[in-house]
Amino acid sequence: MKIAYLSMEIGLNENIPTYSGGLGVLAGDHIKSAADLGIPLVAVSLLYKRGYFMQNINPMGWQEEVYPYFDPRAFMEPLPMKLTVPINGREVKVGVWKFTYQGLKGKVPIYFLDGDLEDNTAADRLITQHLYGGDSHTRICQEAILGIGGYKALKRLEGGITTYHMNEGHSAFVTLALYHDHDGDLDRVRDYCTFTTHTPVPAGHDVFDYELAEQTLGSFLPAQIREFAGEDGLNMTRLALNLSRACNGVSELHGEVTREMFPGYEIGHVTNGVHHLTWTGPDYARLYDQFLPHWRKYPEVLAASEQIPDELIAEAEVSAKRRLIRYVNATSNAGFTEEFLTVGFARRAAGYKRATLFFTDMERLLNLTRNRVQFIFAGKAHPRDEAGKKVIQDIIRTTQTYEGRVRLVYLKNYNMWQAALLTQGVDLWLNNPRRPREASGTSGMKVTFNGGINMSVLDGWWREICQNRVNGWAIGDDEDTSDEETAADFYAVLEEAVTTYYANRPQWIKMMKASIADCAPRFNTQRMVKEYLEKYYR
Repeated sequence: MKIAYLSMEIGLNENIPTYSGGLGVLAGDHIKSAADLGIPLVAVSLLYKRGYFMQNINPMGWQEEVYPYFDPRAFMEPLPMKLTVPINGREVKVGVWKFTYQGLKGKVPIYFLDGDLEDNTAADRLITQHLYGGDSHTRICQEAILGIGGYKALKRLEGGITTYHMNEGHSAFVTLALYHDHDGDLDRVRDYCTFTTHTPVPAGHDVFDYELAEQTLGSFLPAQIREFAGEDGLNMTRLALNLSRACNGVSELHGEVTREMFPGYEIGHVTNGVHHLTWTGPDYARLYDQFLPHWRKYPEVLAASEQIPDELIAEAEVSAKRRLIRYVNATSNAGFTEEFLTVGFARRAAGYKRATLFFTDMERLLNLTRNRVQFIFAGKAHPRDEAGKKVIQDIIRTTQTYEGRVRLVYLKNYNMWQAALLTQGVDLWLNNPRRPREASGTSGMKVTFNGGINMSVLDGWWREICQNRVNGWAIGDDEDTSDEETAADFYAVLEEAVTTYYANRPQWIKMMKASIADCAPRFNTQRMVKEYLEKYYR
């Protein structure tokens, strides 16, 4: 058995800008746990020498994108080989870089494909420059390099692959590479492939016009491509669904939503997790080493975290928060204090995530939080998402309008390092997407390894574990609830949380322990990868 894991983005650490957010970080965590478990897995992605982008926010509160050059030589080795991928009637040359992740039991090689070679035309050298950059033509070219080039690279570098795991539809062209290599034997192709979708809304699934697809891939497209990928356009999700032996969503609810979106397919689910060794901060790691010494190999033992003395949990909370507050004050002059309840909200700036819902009734918010609560926001908007950029601007303008009355800061250039600092240091983590549009969510999982408490809409992973007022808070919401009703419930729940934090510290610490004990043993990628192994790998 050997698994090939293909993903458009992979987030290993903040020094390697080959990720934009949750999908890439999840891919990195998947790889790390496979290495910890000694599972024979190899991974493929693209090398983006201009990364996703670095975020600047101008004085008007508007996001600006900066694309500095990334030199991979400090982190990975170039392999002495070149591949070719048929694009626009040309053979585009592709180089391969190798990064090896060392886990507890094994190593996982990750191959990054690079089109920025002198052999290529100026236009072709730009194909792999930016993650999620450019137009539909750039995107289909990138996906051709990932799927077709990835297959060719693995064929030369890694023998004996039994499963090609497509992490989202971006890599679905690997099915066509297999189709050509096995003389159009569809059963053989399906026998090799498994597919995970992360997108609960139709707009999130890549669909390419057939004229563009034929212009780009030419004779590489099978004559019957419409049978595999849809009549109206080349739908990468349908291509993956039709040419895979198995497919899954990333939470129980997301599995249900995906089956409704794509009726007629057998679609299961594996709820996401996070890599516990990456996201547990030093303060809690020391506690777990002392009281639950096997937690690094067996995160399920964190179910016994209630045995850790309350005073040590409280000390770890203060230590992690102090580190976060120092960073916030040093970078923003916010004047935050470790004495206040600290609330975090950090994720991609997109309308459905409703980051500004908290500002629906500012007077009520001010009365609830004055001299008691401080908020930290962070997150990037996609470069072409004007609505997402407007969300960021609205938050910053709210901060300016109520300066001196609300303690709120927006941290720019959100990345994995900053995410770790935030999820380790906040007391309360907010998440209020418009249900059911959060396929799973993982940031709230990271918080639980660090004693943080979630306050979230019952969507994605939180729907599966939340015990309201026991291990966190539920914000009452379903598909039919208006934003105003959700906001009203949020204020009521926040008031309860503030009261508990200041007036009933034993109860707060009890909830912190329950957050760890209930969530951490289950929502980790070690459990997740084992589940993939049992259900979908062979």
